[in-house]
Order: sequence, then structure tokens, then C-alpha cells
Amino acid sequence: MTRKHLLGILLSLSAGLFVACQSGSKKAETADFDRVIDTITELELGKMLYFDPRLSSDGTISCNSCHNVMNGGTDNRSFSAGVKGQLGGRNSPTVFNATFLSVQFWDGRAPSLKEQAKGPLINPVEMGNKNHDEVIARLEKIPGYVQAFKSVYPGSSSLNIENLATAIAAYEKTLVTLNSKFDQFNAGDETAFNDLEKKGWETFKSVGCTTCHSGAHFAGPQLPEGQGFYMKFPTFPKGHNYDKKYKFTKDKGRYDVTKNKGDMHMFRVPTLRNVALTAPYFHNGAVKSLDEAVRVMAKVQLNKDLTDEQVKELVTFLNTLTGSIPVQTMPVLPPTKNYTLF
Repeated sequence: MTRKHLLGILLSLSAGLFVACQSGSKKAETADFDRVIDTITELELGKMLYFDPRLSSDGTISCNSCHNVMNGGTDNRSFSAGVKGQLGGRNSPTVFNATFLSVQFWDGRAPSLKEQAKGPLINPVEMGNKNHDEVIARLEKIPGYVQAFKSVYPGSSSLNIENLATAIAAYEKTLVTLNSKFDQFNAGDETAFNDLEKKGWETFKSVGCTTCHSGAHFAGPQLPEGQGFYMKFPTFPKGHNYDKKYKFTKDKGRYDVTKNKGDMHMFRVPTLRNVALTAPYFHNGAVKSLDEAVRVMAKVQLNKDLTDEQVKELVTFLNTLTGSIPVQTMPVLPPTKNYTLF
């Protein structure tokens, strides 16, 4: 047997083995994915949708792009980038603990997580779809999603915007951070806080931070869903250069939603939980550090000048509000076979 003949045999065997392995692999993957679809839950479907950039008009932006659950629930940018690299006009709030807020978005225009999930899909800057029907039509071309929606929402037209938003909200409701140092201390464990953290907690209350940031989530009183807790920001726009420097009043806030003059520069009070992870700060993401954010808040909301020691105490305390981030894994998304959607 010549060397050339032997090489030919080996190549033939290798090719056959490769084809067999590929065939077996594809069969196993398809069968496994079908099994997942047959037993999928609403939460699992919502997670798939949350991570899937195919919900955007050009296949580049997912919910997670701006609200990154691997990174504190946000993207740490002043303004998030949407389709075609466009920048939004407001800072992306963290998705963690959003389920405890009675309204969503900085201006409170969405009364629930479900309604919030619908918004970015048809925002021309964010996900860029002309309407919700465009999103649904795209998902209908993905067999795995068609089957998944039928499995979770039995019915003749289960793949619709209401079910899509409900599923995403179901996943987002699991994004809760528990067991922060503050939670441990508040539950009675005096050893959970060191002396500086205890001092910071006292300063937080004595300076007046709890005027707005009260309640279990440091976002104001727990109100019924759809009823928001808003504050004017800045409350004291004069007597300092912060508004000139950071351009806070350029954004009209809730006024853009209601057209009520009383809502001019009114914003939903954000949660302070995990605030150490969510820089930059404020509705326009103009302030890069927590130290500066604390100084700004004291002056523009309380008309107070803090000492360096007070700033240190407050920042130390705010770091105790960082909870345990739930472990996240990337979902396997249903494939399109032999064609692309974009």
C-alpha cells in the first residue's frame, strides 16, 4: 500500500467520522432544544427574550444591552447605545429590584414592569421597531419561539405583545438582591456594621436623606402599582454651579409625559439599593462618582454643604446597600435554520 493510498483512506475515514459526529451532534442539539421548549416556563421564556437582540430592528440590542444583569443591572454609561449606535437621552436605571417600584422609567410613564417592557421595543433610539407587530412578525419566523409561546400560553394566538411583555416581566421579578450588610444590621445583627458604617447610617438620617429615600428600598413609600413617588430635581437650582456644570434642568422630567406645569423637573425617586454599582448618577448620568453624587444631592435637594467627613460616612453607608446579586447564566436562544432575519 502506497503512502498516497493510505492517506486517501485516512482522509475518507476522517470525513466519514466528521459527518457522523456532526449529524449526531445536530440531532442531539435539536432534540435537546425541543425538549426544553416542551417544558419551558414563563420565567425561562422571559429570560430568553430579555437576552435576545433579535427583538431589536437590526438584531444588535437586547434588554440586557442596557440593563446588564452581569454588571449591577445597568451598563455604567451616561446614555446607553441603541440601534445604529444612537444614544438615549436618559441614564438606564438598574433592573435589580425594579419589581418593588410602583412605576417605571425616570418619568414614571410605565405603571408596571410589563408595560415598561413594551416601551424600548418601539423606541426609535433604543430597539428601533416601528411597532409591536414588527417584533411579533420577526419572532414568528423563529420556530422555537412559536413553540415556546404555545407551551407557556396555550391558545390560538399565543405569540403576541401582551404575552411577550408578561414573560419578560416574569423574569425581571426574579432580579432581586437580598442580604445586604444593611439588611443584616437592620435585622438585629449589630456586628454587620463597623463604626464608620453605623456613623454613616446616622448621618444619612440626620442630614435629611430619608426625606426622599425612605422605605425598605430607599425609594420612598411603598405605593400601589401605577402610583409614583416623585420629587423635583433639583429642588434648589440656584446658589451653586451644579446645574450649570451638569445640566440637570435641561430635562423636563415628568412634564414630558403629563404636560402639567406642576410636573416640570419632577422625577421618580430611584432606589438606593446597589447604588455603589450603578454609576454614573442621576437621570442624565452626568455625575461619575458616588462621592460627587452625595455632595450634589445634599446641595441641590437639601441646600446643605457637607464636610469631607460626612461625605465619607455617607458613601461608606451607601455601600452597605449592595445586596447579593443572583447568579445569572446565559440562556440558549432558539435558532433560525438556514436563513437570517436581518
